[in-house]
Amino acid sequence: MATAALSNEYSDTKIDDQYLGLFCLVWLDANINVKETRDTEQNLRSIINHLKKFQDVKQCQKFIEQKSQKDRLVFIVSGRLGREIIPSIHKLRQVISIYIYCMDKKSNQQWACKFSKVKGVVVELDELVSRIKVDHEIQKKVEEPFSINIFTTSADPGKSTTGVNGQFVFSQVLIDCILRLKSTQTDKTELINYCKTEYDGNQIELSNIHEFQQDYSPSKVLRWYTRESFFYKTLNAALRTQNIHIIFLFRSFISDLHQQLQHYQAKHSLRVYRSQVMSSDELETLKRSLGQFISINSFFSTSTDYWKSLSFLDFSDTSDDLERILFEIDADPKIVTTKPFADISKYSEFSDEAEVLFMIGSIFRLKSINRDKNNVCIIQMTLCSDDEHDLKQVLMYMKQQTEGGETNLRTLGKVLCQMGKFDLAEKYFKRLLKELPSNHPLLSNLYEDLGQLASQTGNYDKSVQWHKKSLALKKEHKLPANSNINEIKSFSGKFIEENL
Repeated sequence: MATAALSNEYSDTKIDDQYLGLFCLVWLDANINVKETRDTEQNLRSIINHLKKFQDVKQCQKFIEQKSQKDRLVFIVSGRLGREIIPSIHKLRQVISIYIYCMDKKSNQQWACKFSKVKGVVVELDELVSRIKVDHEIQKKVEEPFSINIFTTSADPGKSTTGVNGQFVFSQVLIDCILRLKSTQTDKTELINYCKTEYDGNQIELSNIHEFQQDYSPSKVLRWYTRESFFYKTLNAALRTQNIHIIFLFRSFISDLHQQLQHYQAKHSLRVYRSQVMSSDELETLKRSLGQFISINSFFSTSTDYWKSLSFLDFSDTSDDLERILFEIDADPKIVTTKPFADISKYSEFSDEAEVLFMIGSIFRLKSINRDKNNVCIIQMTLCSDDEHDLKQVLMYMKQQTEGGETNLRTLGKVLCQMGKFDLAEKYFKRLLKELPSNHPLLSNLYEDLGQLASQTGNYDKSVQWHKKSLALKKEHKLPANSNINEIKSFSGKFIEENL
């Protein structure tokens, strides 16, 4: 179960420049640095990688209050300091559970029982780790958000790729482009190095990374995806935040997952469920979107087990403006074109979860929203084909952008330009420049692309330099100078015409 997030932007850096993950452990204790607690840190970091320690109440409270409501904090505190800080931070959305580690269990239970987010009062560190581990398995389903885009069929068709529906369209184009972009060993090495940095000091995850380097094969990708390790955590966080560069580095493994889902594609229609907590505002947005299309920006995990899915809601805190949601989804394999779904229970690390996994970018039609007798919101959706009538324009646009077949970094850069991600587009154009030999015919086109990009960002001097390089290279290799003055002028204006 997860908290929904309506996607409105893409990221190319880590969240708040600190870490990519959603969950963070915060530990407040005057004796936090004694050897006994330091030895426990490795076990805790195997559950949630990011751990922040405090000995001062005010500093800790400031850190918690400054975190985004989209963050998810698991809070450990001593009994004495807990009495002081819990009343102040208990209602904050980012705080999802609290554990009191103390010497006097009975007396601390008496006051702690008044706070619903206190999940345990423990006196042994082993018990603390065990409780957090068990609870976190449910928290991931309860609290881990997935980002969605909504395609509004009533919008002006002329705006379907740039205005109201632009984010929906570009999320589809981007994943299509990345999936057909050949991976290199350099990319894989960069990803491994990134993960080693992200999990620096976490010996358990560093061991997992080493095992991955030695043991990974495409046939094992579902095991790695469903295993509680760096692979799932990093990939899901990148997809959730739309961190384009990390998604780019993961692309060969995303492609492996795609191929495995195709191989194990469900043969019969399925009804699946996904429990979730979302804000009242997010629910209202969905209510206004009845009959519209929703795309999911990540792999979408569901279950065929209705009662188990529903039971996850028992753990959730629905105070303030949070709503308990159960998605009910009908999926017919006959309409699948490019985005498969499969029951992966047999190939998962957790075979008892009856998990059905949908491909990134899967599209659903929102049919109805009703409340059951227990005040759970039941949202009914059906899986859609990419080329349903209302989506044909999107499909045609995608084909125009990526032109079918294998793509390259230039294609990706052009897509990013249209998304307004100019810095990232420049990064991939230049990355391709480094990969190509000095006499490659594509170089002149890349120089033109960089010139147009520079002019779009107002750097006309740089634009002139890139266009001059393109024209000089075409002249040297006797290539047709397609970028005539009028064509360049359309991107850069009279300034460039006068300086060429």
